[in-house]
Amino acid sequence: MKEINDIIKSYELAIIAGKKMALATVVHVEGSSYRRPGARMLVTDDGHLTGAISGGCLEGDALRKALLAISQQKNKLVTYDTTDENDTTLGVQLGCNGIVHILFEPIHTDQNNNPIELLKQVLVRRQNAVLVTLFSLNSRTGLQPGTCFLHLEKDESVIHHNTEPHIIQELLAESQVAYAKADSFFKTFGFSSQNLTGLIEYLNTPPSLVIAGAGNDIIPLVEMADILGWKTTVVDGRVAHATRQRFPKATKVIVTKAEDVLNHVQTDDRTFFLLMTHNYNYDLALLKQLITLEDCRYTGALGPKKKLERMFSELKIDGIEITNLQKSKIYGPVGLDIGAETSEEIALSILAEIKAILSDRKGSSLREKPEPIHNRKDQQVDYTKSEKEDFLCAVSTIVSEDESV
Repeated sequence: MKEINDIIKSYELAIIAGKKMALATVVHVEGSSYRRPGARMLVTDDGHLTGAISGGCLEGDALRKALLAISQQKNKLVTYDTTDENDTTLGVQLGCNGIVHILFEPIHTDQNNNPIELLKQVLVRRQNAVLVTLFSLNSRTGLQPGTCFLHLEKDESVIHHNTEPHIIQELLAESQVAYAKADSFFKTFGFSSQNLTGLIEYLNTPPSLVIAGAGNDIIPLVEMADILGWKTTVVDGRVAHATRQRFPKATKVIVTKAEDVLNHVQTDDRTFFLLMTHNYNYDLALLKQLITLEDCRYTGALGPKKKLERMFSELKIDGIEITNLQKSKIYGPVGLDIGAETSEEIALSILAEIKAILSDRKGSSLREKPEPIHNRKDQQVDYTKSEKEDFLCAVSTIVSEDESV
């Protein structure tokens, strides 16, 4: 979500400055690539780039293609074949061993439902969403509808443009599949007498951290979370510590008693709590509140394991028996075991642990993973024999075309 947030900020600044722009989106990858489908980059007509569609190797040529899309005011699908390490047509030996399909969409700022306005709705309403981008892999000169459909889960609202009426019901059905899987996938649709591929993109709400504690060790934690694009709320009972001056990167800074924290924050299954006040009684009182939240999947407690065990014992004395399920959601000592010592290192270990839980991973080294880094199970697109032949022909000619703005 950080990339989307940055793109939206650049988009709004470009409107004020009267700049034209195009959105580049990685819509499909075959084989290996630095970025996966859904990676985006905004390009303005003066050459400013926000976001990334590769590790930097494609951005130069992508800039030229984006300017061409702006000039022609037409969606364009461009394919980069990086499987041939000896092919220097692109000016570099990419060595990614993959085929990357990138869709370039000129942004019409007078359209209320242009692709970036759809992305804005995801952040404004803070709920899970499904975004659909339609494109043709086998006919680059054919119809490329682009980013055209958004479904928001909680209020079940639908926003769309350039979408044929008969296909909306199909997209709604695929949205429910995406919610059930909590993952993105590809689907083929019949559209204007041709088959189009749809990137059915599942978008989670960004994580929200509620950090109990306003000491100096919280500052790097808030700053790192901000880099990731995560929302942060700092709560503490000390007026002199919990200030906006000390935490300018925090979304909210609240001075309150532990018993009242939940009255000041909205929680969902993407809200993560951290007990880091260095005040045993404050942390204990807040933990007593948190164990009653059914949707709270993570509470991290700073300090040794004995501290947490003491908390459990005191809660039991008060008549509160913590179940094994509740204990499984409490992480103490908090963070991954990376040998962290300093505040910055501890912040890194905490955020890494939360990210691992978000992704349902163990936090182990990638070299120990026997399968590819990215799941390719749902990256396949079914072609007919003729479509596959057309696609291969398009890939073989794409890098040799001389397009100029």
